[in-house]
Amino acid sequence: MMLRCRVNLSTMIFLVILQGATVVLFCSWYVQLTPCGSAPSNGKVHVVLLSSWRSGSSFLGQAFSQHPSVFYLMEPAWHVWTRLQKPGARSLRMAVRDLLRSVFQCDLSVMEAYLPDNHNVSSLFMWSHSRALCSPPACPLTPRNQLSNQTHCLQRCDAQGLQGAQEACSTYSHVVLKEVRFFELESLYPLLQDPALDVRIVHLVRDPRAVMRSREASAKAFMRDNAILLEQRSVPAAEAQYQVMQEICRSHVRINERALEKPPPFLKGRYKMLRYEDLARNPLEEIRAVFRFVGLEMTVQLGQWIYKVTHGKGKGSKKEAFDITSRNAADVSQAWRTSLPHEKVRRVQRVCQGAMSLLGYRTVSSDQEQKRLDVDLLAPREPYQFSWLPTKTQRPGQD
Repeated sequence: MMLRCRVNLSTMIFLVILQGATVVLFCSWYVQLTPCGSAPSNGKVHVVLLSSWRSGSSFLGQAFSQHPSVFYLMEPAWHVWTRLQKPGARSLRMAVRDLLRSVFQCDLSVMEAYLPDNHNVSSLFMWSHSRALCSPPACPLTPRNQLSNQTHCLQRCDAQGLQGAQEACSTYSHVVLKEVRFFELESLYPLLQDPALDVRIVHLVRDPRAVMRSREASAKAFMRDNAILLEQRSVPAAEAQYQVMQEICRSHVRINERALEKPPPFLKGRYKMLRYEDLARNPLEEIRAVFRFVGLEMTVQLGQWIYKVTHGKGKGSKKEAFDITSRNAADVSQAWRTSLPHEKVRRVQRVCQGAMSLLGYRTVSSDQEQKRLDVDLLAPREPYQFSWLPTKTQRPGQD
């Protein structure tokens, strides 16, 4: 009888240990395979709107900002790039990532390292583009279920310090940060793996030829960023824009391929790419799809605002880099075809050849073809094999 009890006790202890080890191994395996299943207890969703300069990200950012469930900040990494005396983008990316992590957790004290003493909310880059900073508890001006007016916000909402903004952040279900200063997904891996965050990445791209045309209209606004992106290399002014475009195009390829070709388990289901041209052609449909991806619903009021902004009479000729006005979005997306010299188009096509193939932008071989607006240059996105080098069948003189 005593022997039987000893055996049973030993067996029970062994089984308990085995069960515990099995649970630990299963949980570890489950977290690696389905990180979205271990969402933070507060239920917040954290969105990185990832893009590059002059790609329509300000408009998409505003669509997020005007949503009543969203706390939005426009390019908080601007503060890092303008404040820290570092040579280039590579040396700044960890500081930028850590800044985003803190803001996602509604800890805005991290911003104080980059702001002047006695700072106000207005010290934040493009702060009035955030409806949440124009609404309670940050500012009493705009009820949270109404769209904000940037001009009125500039005039009446400028709180001392960041406490009100921080309190506001904690009351929203979604925190959305627009960024144009990440050039690879690997820098964001620690955020994607953080169990306290539920990160989704919306990757907005645009035809490089349209980007080039838009950048030329606001060239002075990008001189500092160009130097940082090019790691402070000495580049002749005439060549700088093309080298910047090449870096931007390569970054889109790196990001998209990393996300779609054998992504790490924690990235699956957390990445969505969007072309500006698709957004311009079907703004409501595309934004609804993006909202579904991050767990938001389109509101009637916001849908009306999107329609108005994308069906105006403007042609996008204003030179203010971050201005959001009512324009015909489809016309704006095609404006480069009649305004950018074909010689520049050929050069951009050459330095961005791989990205254009990957993202579905057809090239033009003549000035006449470029100006034929009835020729659709937006191809369906299909699987393809990428190479930085021109194809061997390319004839001399082709770009």
